[in-house]
Amino acid sequence: MNKFVRAAQTSNALSLAAMEEASREGLREADIEHMFLALVIDAQPAGHALRSLGIDLDSARRAVKEQHNAQLASLGIEASLPEAGRIVFHETDGYQWSPRALDVIAKSSRHGNTGDAAAVLRELVAEPSGLINDILARLDTTSDAVIERLNQHDPFAEKSAPGGGIGVPAGGKSTPGGGIGVATGASVTMRIAGSSETFVPAPLNEVWVFLADPAHVPMWDPSIGSIDSTSLDAMPGAVWEGAAPTSHPNGKPMRIKAQFRRRSIELVAAHRPDRIAWNFGYPDVARSNPVLTEFSLAATTGGTHVRISKSRPRRQGWRGLIAMPLHPIQKFLMWIAVSQTASAISRAFR
Repeated sequence: MNKFVRAAQTSNALSLAAMEEASREGLREADIEHMFLALVIDAQPAGHALRSLGIDLDSARRAVKEQHNAQLASLGIEASLPEAGRIVFHETDGYQWSPRALDVIAKSSRHGNTGDAAAVLRELVAEPSGLINDILARLDTTSDAVIERLNQHDPFAEKSAPGGGIGVPAGGKSTPGGGIGVATGASVTMRIAGSSETFVPAPLNEVWVFLADPAHVPMWDPSIGSIDSTSLDAMPGAVWEGAAPTSHPNGKPMRIKAQFRRRSIELVAAHRPDRIAWNFGYPDVARSNPVLTEFSLAATTGGTHVRISKSRPRRQGWRGLIAMPLHPIQKFLMWIAVSQTASAISRAFR
């Protein structure tokens, strides 16, 4: 993976998580403390290093609030900041980075730096305002301890992902897939695929139960507005009927063509505690290819590591040849879908 791609991945991943954290406070500008919170839940080695020091999202949020209150007190202001609410980033707009946060991101890619989350963390603890060092002190650690722990992890380690290609993660690594071969008897079916990895600050069993429950599907798949989850038991092979959403998260009406309003939702696999697979189709669309969404879960320090993969068969024959010029767009749309799912799963537990 080249430096430009790595930097683009990191910038997008941290932007999503940091601006989600800022939205809890009613802010539209994410600053370096929000960047720090985003790194705490990062799926890359930077997040592992922070969590291995005993820093979890709750303690980090608490330290940030205490530091802000201390800053107010130092100015002679006897007040405390209001309690943060829920994440509303996905329901609102107008967010941006603060100038000093942008400076940290820019430095993480300069002078031979890799531009990944580890590079951002190194620049963040060296940021001249001292805010992050003060927050770390409230977490009973130091910037030197953070760097020492970070050096114990390999910031350049990359895991190969099904689908190949490059992409931008939401709370983890992401790859808008390429064509991958899936053996079906004597033939090989080429698929458009994408994958992402995200860290979820919740126990493995709790995350598995969430992802295996059909009632929760609309919470992590934005293409599903509602689902009739009461008609069947959640067993592999069961199929539910879902409906497309009628509005965007911000309340604006959503226009959906009639043939795309109804969805079929099949639970393909549910192997507790580490794998779940769902199939999504359009029963009213002729020759539509269902999208397979697979989750692989693993317990990790402070929570659960979730790998999300989405794929669907490419069209075969002359239809496939006609659609070939659209493959880059299809890959990009697959990346959008998998990134949204990764972000939504993490958000559900924050």
